[in-house]
Amino acid sequence: MRYNAGEYDVAVIGAGHAGIEASLASARLGCRTCVFTINMDAVGNCPCNPSIGGTAKGHLVREIDALGGEMGKTADAVTLQSRMLNLGKGPAVHSLRAQIDRREYSKVMKHKLELQPNLHMKQAEVVELTREENGIWQLVTRMDAVYRAKAVIIATGTFLGGKIYIGDVSYESGPDGMFPAAFLGASLKKLGLRLRRFKTGTPARVLKSSIDFTDLEVQYGDEPVIPFSYDTLTPPKNRAVCHISWTNEKTKQIILENIGRSPMYSGKIEGIGPRYCPSIEDKIMRFRDKPRHQLFIEPCGLDTEEMYLQGMSSSLPEDVQIAFYHSIKGLEHVQIMRSAYAIEYDCVDPLQLNASLEFMDFPGLYGAGQFNGSSGYEEAAAQGLVAGINAALKIQGREPMILDRAGSYIGTLVDDLITKGVTDPYRMMTSRSEYRLILRQDNADERLTPIGRKIGLISDERWERFKLKQKQKEEERKRVKSTVLPPSEALNRILVSHETSPVTTGVRLSDLLRRPQLNYECLKEVDLSRPDLPAAVFENVEIEIKYEGYIKRQKADIAEMRRLEAQKLPQDIDYTKISGLRSEAQEKLSKVKPSSVGQASRISGVSPADISVLLIWLARKKEA
Repeated sequence: MRYNAGEYDVAVIGAGHAGIEASLASARLGCRTCVFTINMDAVGNCPCNPSIGGTAKGHLVREIDALGGEMGKTADAVTLQSRMLNLGKGPAVHSLRAQIDRREYSKVMKHKLELQPNLHMKQAEVVELTREENGIWQLVTRMDAVYRAKAVIIATGTFLGGKIYIGDVSYESGPDGMFPAAFLGASLKKLGLRLRRFKTGTPARVLKSSIDFTDLEVQYGDEPVIPFSYDTLTPPKNRAVCHISWTNEKTKQIILENIGRSPMYSGKIEGIGPRYCPSIEDKIMRFRDKPRHQLFIEPCGLDTEEMYLQGMSSSLPEDVQIAFYHSIKGLEHVQIMRSAYAIEYDCVDPLQLNASLEFMDFPGLYGAGQFNGSSGYEEAAAQGLVAGINAALKIQGREPMILDRAGSYIGTLVDDLITKGVTDPYRMMTSRSEYRLILRQDNADERLTPIGRKIGLISDERWERFKLKQKQKEEERKRVKSTVLPPSEALNRILVSHETSPVTTGVRLSDLLRRPQLNYECLKEVDLSRPDLPAAVFENVEIEIKYEGYIKRQKADIAEMRRLEAQKLPQDIDYTKISGLRSEAQEKLSKVKPSSVGQASRISGVSPADISVLLIWLARKKEA
C-alpha cells in the first residue's frame, strides 16, 4: 500500500559528494529539500582514495568553496597531510591535495546535513521516478512511500545498478559492500533517459602493522599548510606521513600469468573504465616495457589501522591479489583487510543535459556526479553544487547560474560533459582548459565569490573579508609598479645569488618580480616599504605580474569566445533545414542542441565552415 510521505521543493537522490553539495545549496537558498540515501552511514563516504584534491581537482575544490560549497571546509577540518602538487611547473597547474581522515570526513558532512535548516534526510531506496501532468515529480521508495517534489537531482554515484567484480566472483552491490540501487535504473529507462554502463575500481585496504616500512621512501606533507577553504582562518596541520614503494618484475609476472582471470580481460565486465586511472593489470598490459610502477601507501584515518594502496586498483581474484601484493617491497607479509574490486554501474549520457545540468527534455530533473559520466569526488561535488543551485533558482523563478569555460574549471567540466559527451568516466585535468593561466587555484575567489554572493551562498562576514583582500591586492599592485629600488650592494648580491643580472640604475620592483628567478621572498631584504599582508595576496600579485603578457593574450581569447557565446541559438532549430551544413554537423547539432554558437563550435564533428554557415543563418534570421 503506497502512502503520501511528504512534499518538497527539491529532492536529491544520493548523499555522496554530489548529493551533499546539491542538498546543502538548495536548502541554504531557502528551498524545502529532502536528500535520500540507501545507508545513512554512507553519507559523504570516500569509497576509493582517502584524499581530496589533486591535479586540477584541487582547483575544483577551491572553486566549490569560492561559490559557497562545503567540500573544502570539511576537508580542511579532517586533513592528515597536505601537499601542493606540480610546484616544479608553472602556477597554472599548482594543485592542492590533502590526505583526509575518511571516517571523520563522512561524520562531519553527515552532521552538517543534519543541522541544516530546510533539509530533511531519509534513509530509503528510491525505486521509481515519474513526472505528473502538472510537472511535479513523484518519487517512490522501496517501502512504498510516495514523495513529491518540484525538482529532482539524481546523484546516485556508483550505486545505480552497481555490480562488484573480484576475479570470477560477481554480485550486485554498491561500493564498500553497501546495497545497490537495484530498481531505479529501469524506471529511468522507462522515463526515456539514455543510460550507459561504466566501471571503476579501487585497491585493497591493508593492515598497517603488517607493512614493513623500513626501506620505504617517506613522503612528508608541505609546510606551511595551505587550506582549501577561504573560510579556514587557522590552517590544518600535517598529522601523518605517506610512503612510496614500487612494483617489480615478479609483480608483473604474477599479473601476466593470471590476466585471463581478470574480468576486464575475460569479457565479464561490459562497462567502460576510466582512461586516466587504470587498474594495475591494465597498466601492466598497456605498458609492458615498463619495469615498475609506483604506489603510495596512505593512511585512511588516525583511528584506524587500514592503509590504502594508491595506484594498485585491481579486479583480479583474491589469491592473485595476495600473491602480487606480497611481491612488493614492504608488503611481503601484508594482510589484506578489504580486497580490491571493480564496480560496474549505470550512468546517463550527459548530452541530454543543458548547462544548468537540467535534462533538456525533462524540466525539473537534474543530474550530478558520476551519474553524469564523470569520475572523482571533486568532479561530483562541483556538479552537485551546480545542480543544487540551479534547481533552487528555477523554483524561485530566477535565472540559472551558467558558468562558462573562461570563468572556472567547473564551467569547463560541465561544458565538456554536455557538449562533447563521454566515452569513459570523465576526469578533470588542467590540460582540458584552454584558459588555465586565468583559471588558477589562487584566484578562485576573485573569479567566483561575487557569483556566490549574488546567488546567496556567501555570508556577510566572508564577503567583507573578500572585499578587503581585493583592496589589498589592488593597492599592492600599485605599490610594486611604482616602487623603484636604487642599485645597492644588498640588491645586487641577491640578484647574483639567484643567477640574474645585477643593476646599475634604479629598477622597479615589478620589473624585478617579472624575472623568473626572483620572487617576493628573496627580495624582502631590500623591499623596505612592503606592507604586512596575507601570503595569498603576495602570491596573487606576483603571478599576475610575472605572467602579465600571457594573461593579456588569454583575456583576448576569452573575449572572442564570449562573443560567440553571446550568439544564442534557439532550441527548436531544425538543423536539417539549414542549407550548407554538412550532414555530420546536422546530426551532431540536432543531438546536442547547443545553446550558443560558441557551444556549437566545440562539438566534435562541427567544423569552422559549419560555424560560418550558422552565423550567416542567424544574421539572416535577425534581419527577417
